[in-house]
Amino acid sequence: MGSVGLLKKAAMVCVPLTSHSVEHMVGDMVRAKNEGADLVELRLDCLTAFQPARDLPTILCNKPLPILVVYRPKWDGGLYDGDEKSRQEALILAKELGAEYIDLELQVAFDMMEKHKLSQQNNCKIIVSCFVDKITSSKEDLSHLVTRMQSTGAHIIKLVTTATDITELSRIFHLLSHCQVPLIAYSTGERGLISQLLGPKFGGVLVYGSLEGSQVAGLPTLASLREAYGVEHIDADTKVFGLISKPVSHSKGPILHNPTFRHVGYNGVYVPMFVDDLKQFFNVYESPDFAGYSVGIPYKEAVMEFCDEVHPLAKAIGAVNTIVKRLSDGKLIGYNTDCEASITAIEDALKAQGLVNGEASFPSPLTGKQFVLVGAGGAGRALAFGAKSRGARVMVFDIDFDRAKSLAQAVSGQALSFEQLTTFRPEKGAVLANATPIGMHPNKNRIPVSKETLRDYSVVFDAVYTPRKTTLLADAEAAGAIIVSGVEMFLRQAVGQFNLFTGGKAPEEFMREIVLSKF
Repeated sequence: MGSVGLLKKAAMVCVPLTSHSVEHMVGDMVRAKNEGADLVELRLDCLTAFQPARDLPTILCNKPLPILVVYRPKWDGGLYDGDEKSRQEALILAKELGAEYIDLELQVAFDMMEKHKLSQQNNCKIIVSCFVDKITSSKEDLSHLVTRMQSTGAHIIKLVTTATDITELSRIFHLLSHCQVPLIAYSTGERGLISQLLGPKFGGVLVYGSLEGSQVAGLPTLASLREAYGVEHIDADTKVFGLISKPVSHSKGPILHNPTFRHVGYNGVYVPMFVDDLKQFFNVYESPDFAGYSVGIPYKEAVMEFCDEVHPLAKAIGAVNTIVKRLSDGKLIGYNTDCEASITAIEDALKAQGLVNGEASFPSPLTGKQFVLVGAGGAGRALAFGAKSRGARVMVFDIDFDRAKSLAQAVSGQALSFEQLTTFRPEKGAVLANATPIGMHPNKNRIPVSKETLRDYSVVFDAVYTPRKTTLLADAEAAGAIIVSGVEMFLRQAVGQFNLFTGGKAPEEFMREIVLSKF
């Protein structure tokens, strides 16, 4: 690939290298190439005791793939705090030694472009970059900034921001779609992640990813960009789906949905969406490109008011975990795939162990059983309604007693205060279902009930699926109970979501293989 790669090709994947020694930097370039990078960004300011005349020939003679050279000064967020003239001379030397791209800060770009006639270069492309601390400025202000950057004569411009809210990223997408020269634009941090992943859809020329084990803060790994997100397949026609949640980093949805989209030939991408304000989110992302959502903690109940229509089962439960934007009119339709997913997972575990009532008149192995539910949020509501539909007797515990009472009343069950959970003794053969985040990574060692009572349950289900076998499930298994992982519920609800997202039939065995190998 020649030095015009960024000007011609669809989005490429770039790995920033912040190695401290020349030897490590050369080694990391080879690693990046082997892991699938298209080019590397060399942060010269991270090198210890860097001497341009000595070290640049070593680095550039050993480059196994195109390089982008950055020598960031402290006044622009970098580590270099030496003489400015020497810094600029090092960048020009890198250009002369064969670097495909060099990065100039906007503050020095006009002078350097003019002095060295850099806009007339063909062998080395100039990237003019600018970091904006907040994107709270208007679309117009950002457009003026981009125009100013273009006027330097840069071949490519780069704009990096910090996002305080996911809705601000729409301005980046707007810039990418309308820029007259190749543009690299993204926002850092968890709230900014979709700007990095969706850049190719809106015309961005570069996606940044970090090497496994040497993560650069706020960047997805190179492996996840290739394997989970398949960024090289994202184009203007790609439909965007995502998990609306807070927090969102725990989500395994991308490593399941994205390979499955590719497997069936559906042009879609599934991304984590850290959402702070549902109303603002739905107001901003109205485009049909944003085609559907999974809904996670803490929004499964609150999101209902933003749906134009809600499926009867989801309405009865009072919780939505899936939203699809109807093609004909753009209306948001809410569904609940958690309910059947969790209950069939528990039923199938009971059937597999032969723990059924044995009488033909009982349609479900849950019929007549005491069903002890911890957590009355969205997932808990789905479990409670599912259990009731199978004829189980539901007992509800929640840290918010009013919420527990409300759910218990809706399923003709009984609510008990959360404090009673440690002393509560279930009936022999009861079912326990945890629908709280207790036991989720990183607080893996907590369990929601008294360990001594686990031997009284025939089945223990945990909606938490990170880690796959939680402390609750490990303790329950040791006590002799059948255990059902939240991974099983996750898989089944995801199958339901995939069908709703695509209007097709999910390849269940393919999805199960992914879950078994990746979770």
